[in-house]
Order: sequence, then structure tokens, then C-alpha cells
Amino acid sequence: MAIQLVPLPLPGSADVSKLADFGREVRGIELGSLMSEEFKEIEESLYKYSALLFRNVNLSPEQQYAFTKAFDPEADAYGHGNNKIESAKTSILQPYLKTIPRVPQVQLIGHGTVRDHEGITEAHLKHASHRAFHKTHLSGAEEAAGDTRFFRWHMDAALYGRALPPPRVTTLYGIRVPQGEGQVVKYGDATIEGASEDELRVPLGTTAFVSGKTMFDIQPRELKSLAVRTSAKYAPHPFAWMATARAVSTGLGLVSEGRERADKDLPPWKEEDIQVLPVCWKNPVTGELHLQLHPCGVKELHIEPVPDASRRDEALYPDGAHLTDLEEVRRICYKWQRPGIAPNLVYPHDWREGDLMLFHNRGVMHSVVGKFTEDQIRVFHQCNFATSDFPIGPNDDDIRRWA
Repeated sequence: MAIQLVPLPLPGSADVSKLADFGREVRGIELGSLMSEEFKEIEESLYKYSALLFRNVNLSPEQQYAFTKAFDPEADAYGHGNNKIESAKTSILQPYLKTIPRVPQVQLIGHGTVRDHEGITEAHLKHASHRAFHKTHLSGAEEAAGDTRFFRWHMDAALYGRALPPPRVTTLYGIRVPQGEGQVVKYGDATIEGASEDELRVPLGTTAFVSGKTMFDIQPRELKSLAVRTSAKYAPHPFAWMATARAVSTGLGLVSEGRERADKDLPPWKEEDIQVLPVCWKNPVTGELHLQLHPCGVKELHIEPVPDASRRDEALYPDGAHLTDLEEVRRICYKWQRPGIAPNLVYPHDWREGDLMLFHNRGVMHSVVGKFTEDQIRVFHQCNFATSDFPIGPNDDDIRRWA
């Protein structure tokens, strides 16, 4: 049977014209026994559509490892390093990930107490809640009524260490999926410039996805020019650095109130291991630019001058700049990214047991969403690899076109 690609079921809130090329369900294959020509078709489709859904999957951790690794055969370490998360007590990620002992590139995530699972005797899983990370919280009455928030928008990446480039792809596999009433995401940022009283109805425990390509495409000219000329310098050990800070209500960055860990209080680090990455990452198949920026981990912005003197008057920072003021850095990042998480541009996946979502981690942003009750048990496996290369930014033609 030939592979079939079927458009994902978009919610009524979606702008179909903007999401027409985002995501496909793949039918007609068995993931555990892929032929080489089938994999090539999947790989090309992934970079074209950004996310691929496989239904009714039954994969062991070893099979998920093998499928994910096929996108970069030279890679072998988990995106944050093998067996690193659980030992990193200062990392904000530590409470949420449990490593599968015999396959350390696969992480157990979810909610509730899980026993005798793939070599783990007992794990107390925690679904990420905005209460653990945001500066402001929904009230108990609001949560009881079904209101919720995005937890933290991100791509999967350590963002520190020369041996840990951002993963090309992530696979997220739903093994046990609790059912329940949907919820309503409250954005809560109407007081911020350019924002509004946005809300989005989502399935319980959804993973929300947005396209980095769309995020770039919808920018006004002056912000596109700025994006293609800018690199983001991330904090050393960014997930330890941000752990004591608090996020804005959309989960799209941190509040600037001086709560980040001081450099001297971080785990040992080296300047040469700090990652400086382009704001726009080039798709290896389509050549399109994706705006890929982890807003919680960025510490500085390095901006190149406008190369074309005739466009200086309409450009921001035409002479280039090195921005180190966190409030200014975050204001720019929010201006770039907030339009791209508008309700009509979000794909909130409605998980079923046996779903495997494969996504282009260098082309999409995603967020945990929602809240479960204590008796709702959720079991997922996540897998990605620190790849063998770093993302490629805009080339000379892109800069001439947009800058």
C-alpha cells in the first residue's frame, strides 16, 4: 500500500489559509518496519509539512529510538545529553522528564504515578502547570471552570554546549491518554503592546504547535529585516538560569524582574560552550526560513547592519547593535513571536492512545497545555537527538531579499 498523506483535522478557530500546509496524517505504513524508500518519503514530507501524525502506533522504546535516529544517523545523544536531566537538580526540566534506563535517548513524561514501566519501578510524573512557572496565575475558580494557559513555548534543545546542537526532529508518542472535557487557553496579555484578549478552546492535555515559517512570513517588513540580521546568544545552562525566573502569561518568555540565576550560581560553564544561533533557521528541503527562538533562554541579541544603504531609513537598528538589556531583548522577541501564536495560527493536537507525532523541531514551536486531576494518568514517550550539525541561518540571497 502506498503512503497516504491526509490533512490534519483543524479546529474551527484555525485560519485554514495559513495552516493549509501545516501537518499531515500519514497512513499506509508500519513504523516498526519501514522500507528505505518509505522513510525517504516521510523525511521529505516532514520538512514540507512540519509535523506528521501516525495513528494506532505500537512501538517499543528501541523502535522509537531507531525511527528518530534515522533522521540523523550520526547522532546518538539525547537532546539535553544522555542521563543528564535527572541529575541536573538546578534545571527547570528536572521534575518533568524520567529517562528510560535501557534507552537513555527516550524520556518518560506524563502525569500521575506509573509503576513497572520499561524498567522504571515507580515514577511520579508531573504535567507541567503554569502555576509552577508563570508570574501570575489563574484563580482556582477559573481553573475549575476549565480555563488554562500555555505552559512554555519552546523548541526542544539544550541551547548550551558545542556537542549538543538543537535536534532536527522530535517524536512524541501517546501511550496512555486520559479523556475529559476540553479547556480554554486564556492568553492574558491584553496590556502588552500589540496583544489582545485572546483565548483558544483546546482538547484536554493538548500539545499546541505553531509554524516557525508562518511566524516569519507574517512579520512586517522591518521585523523580517531585523530577524534575518540577528543572532540570539543564549544564557549558559539556560534551563538552570531561567529556573528561578517567572514567565509571562502566554508562556512566551520571562518577566524582566531580575530573578534569573547569576552566572556564579550556575553549574560550571565555559564561554566557548555558549550557543549563539541565528533567529531564522533555513529549512533543508524547502529553503524557507523559520523563525526559531527560545524566548525564555535568550540573553543577548547580536544584530548585523543593513547591507543595502537604500533601505536604511525603513530598518530597525540599521547600523547593527549588540543588545544586552534583558527587557529590550524580550520586548523584541515578543514582538516577533506573539503574532505567530494567535489563536487562528495554533494547531492544538487532540491526542488519542497510539498517536505518534513527529515534528520538525527546527521548524515549529510547541507548548504543553492544560491541567489534569490527580487520578488522570498520562504516559508518553519523547525522543530526540542532539544532532551532528547546527542550524543554518539565512544565506546571502535571503539577507538581500529581506534585509
